[in-house]
Formats: sequence, structure tokens, C-alpha cells
Amino acid sequence: MADNWYTGNATDDADQYRGWLMGHFIDPEAGGVRSTDALEVKWGIHPAGQQRPEWTADDQRTTLLLLIQGRFRLDLSLGSTTLEHQGDYVVWGPGIDHSWQAEEDSTVLTVRWPSVPSK
Repeated sequence: MADNWYTGNATDDADQYRGWLMGHFIDPEAGGVRSTDALEVKWGIHPAGQQRPEWTADDQRTTLLLLIQGRFRLDLSLGSTTLEHQGDYVVWGPGIDHSWQAEEDSTVLTVRWPSVPSK
């Protein structure tokens, strides 16, 4: 496959990097165009009740979380929001801590930028 294009399946490819499909952590030899420091893209499939009880702290990236299906609660250091309808999304900037919980079986798409190692 050429280095400057890729075709795949998000569910199949997500197993390789904990759901992440693009980012600086993708092996350039194996991932080609998916290896980038511009952004990170994650396909998240979360069963009801799954949560991230620990908080992601002091992240210096901007993040977009988009609900594909389900019901998904996002807790931010500024407050909480629940994504309930397909297409609901939230964007937060650098320095805002977060954790989350899938209130129903959920699929979410996360985009973060830039793609830099977390602290």
C-alpha cells in the first residue's frame, strides 16, 4: 500500500492502538499516512457501565468528542455533560481535566490536536 493513502475499518484497526486510528504514536512504517503529529483520531466502543474513573489531568491539547450512538457522560473539571443524541458533541481546550462513563452501550469518535506525547 502506498505511504500517502490508507483504507481500513475503524473497529478492526482500533485494536492496534487502544482505539486510536491516527496520531504520532502510529508506527510510520506500518501506518503510513495515519502517522501524524497534526491530530489524533479515536474510534471508541464502550459497553454500558464502562468508565474512566481516573482523570486525565493537565492535557495541553484541544479535544472533540462526538457521539455516534448510545448515551455517554463526560465529566470535565468545569462540569459534566451527557451526550444523548446521535451527533451530540463537546469540545474542550487545553488544561481542562476529564473523565467519562458510558451510560449505555456507546460508540464515540474523539479527535485531539495536536498529536503530542501526553505528560
